[in-house]
Amino acid sequence: MMTIDEALRLIAGTMILISLYLAVTLSLNWLWFTGFIALNLIQSAFTQWCPMITLLKKFGLKQNH
Repeated sequence: MMTIDEALRLIAGTMILISLYLAVTLSLNWLWFTGFIALNLIQSAFTQWCPMITLLKKFGLKQNH
């Protein structure tokens, strides 16, 4: 079973690739979403809190130990 850390990296990477694709094909405004993802990752490094981790825990994923 996938852990929270693995799922978080998978989701963040996927969302970044999707937003870059949308920026190239539809509108450069999608880069704001890419920036939001980056800022969320940066703030979670300092605060030790990430909304996606909270959600993944509710879905039953386990932490690495």
